[in-house]
Amino acid sequence: MKSYLAVLGSPGAWRFLAPAFLARLPYAMLQLGILLLVEWSTGSYGAAGIASAAAAVTQALVGPRTGRLADRYGQARVLLPQIVVHAVALGTLLALAATQAPAAVLVAVSALAGGSMPQVGSMVRARWAHVLGGTGKLNTAFALESITDELTFTLAPVLLVALSTGFSPVWALSAALVMVVAGTLMFAAVRRGAPEPMPVRVRSQGGVLRLRGVAVLALAFVALGTVFGSLQVGITSTTAALGQPGAAGPIYATFSGASLVGGALYGVTRWRVGAEIRLAATVALLSAATVALSFAGSVPPLYGAAALAGFVIAPAVITGYTLVERLVPAEVRTEAFTWLNGAIGLGIATGAAVAGQLVDRFGSTFAFLVPPVTTGLAALLVLSFLRTLRPGGRGRSRARDRELVTTS
Repeated sequence: MKSYLAVLGSPGAWRFLAPAFLARLPYAMLQLGILLLVEWSTGSYGAAGIASAAAAVTQALVGPRTGRLADRYGQARVLLPQIVVHAVALGTLLALAATQAPAAVLVAVSALAGGSMPQVGSMVRARWAHVLGGTGKLNTAFALESITDELTFTLAPVLLVALSTGFSPVWALSAALVMVVAGTLMFAAVRRGAPEPMPVRVRSQGGVLRLRGVAVLALAFVALGTVFGSLQVGITSTTAALGQPGAAGPIYATFSGASLVGGALYGVTRWRVGAEIRLAATVALLSAATVALSFAGSVPPLYGAAALAGFVIAPAVITGYTLVERLVPAEVRTEAFTWLNGAIGLGIATGAAVAGQLVDRFGSTFAFLVPPVTTGLAALLVLSFLRTLRPGGRGRSRARDRELVTTS
């Protein structure tokens, strides 16, 4: 606890953390909110699923570009026009849904709303790296961010569903719109801790993904994202098949709560092994842990299996962010963080889609085959590229990265 208090006591931390939390709740509400909104408007789950996936994909693809702009021109200069575009896009989507516009139009505007979502979470991590970089507190700060992510993704669906059922999905996403605008504007106004703009460019066609280790971490994070997406489908479909659909929420909350505990304990532990070894170990352990989900034939074992998976996944995510901060130059740090954020979002969408197809074709428990396979492959990938992921690794690779990042 003292470690977390020391991080939270960093000068000016609360000034940007409080508005950032307000802005990040809508980030966790957007995909599910669009799903509920489009289904409410069109009556089609198929159209709703496509619209939600479109928002996730554009968010994953556009996010790193906005991160790159934030590195070059400063966070505030990117966030202010971005929140205007997002407010217009989401407001238009709400108006179109209320008038029962064609599904194709709703999908297109959903994609714009997803792509314009402010990447406040990545910018908070960039601020921590700027304030605490090179100190032992940074790993704890990233653990704190993981805990914050779990809180937002636990609270956001509850708030969204409550407003949607009590009023309508239009009201729910309207509340999200107000929160993201207010939170983003307040966050942008706080300059304390914000990295200075660095007018650089990455001289490679693949951008930051070409830098040493970043593509490997992004692929690993796609696999981590599939765990979240497939568990949402698997837990929902399995509890329904068992005749206890109401247990889905508490089971997934158990997964989130265990992840919060695992991340909190991981963040205060002093590790004697390198971060790249820890990443390989936690991803491999996650693959083994998620196997238990397939053998949970009733609701009580599902609680235990979900808790086990949740306890392991947060340390893997924290380690990935720690590694990318050490691997990439400070000039492109925000962009690198947004690649990992986007990779998780892409993995969530992919995991949900694949798990849904498996459930439709073979049965509810087949959704739980996705996490062991994807994370097992990710563990093999990380093991294969351990030298690439080692901070301060081969001099030739480090020199190559410095050459790729140059002043504009």
